[in-house]
Amino acid sequence: VQLQASGGGLVQAGGSLRLSCAASGGTSSGYDMGWFRQAPGKEREFVSFISGGGGTKLYANSMKGRFTISRDNAKNTVYLQMNSLKPEDTAVYYCARRAYSSSLYSTDSYDYWGQGTLVTVSS
Repeated sequence: VQLQASGGGLVQAGGSLRLSCAASGGTSSGYDMGWFRQAPGKEREFVSFISGGGGTKLYANSMKGRFTISRDNAKNTVYLQMNSLKPEDTAVYYCARRAYSSSLYSTDSYDYWGQGTLVTVSS
């Protein structure tokens, strides 16, 4: 399985971006999926999670009310709509497929990762 993340870019504070994560060579359909991010000099951190059927959606506290995760299983694609962006949201954003039953907030729970897409928010 290959995950291709896209949609990053440069945006001013208060702006919006929509990230996409498309699976190929396999499927993400039915799998739990997550978004993580990594800022320069920092560890990769949990952003959002969506269950295989889309019924469960979770967010890191700092993203609640601003970010929305969704998926289209027919297209093997997961999305992350990011609104009201802040400079501190600047990071490389990664999508990942969850394969293990350990904490969904931990990178250890995920097997396949996208290459990352850079989001830069200017003040």
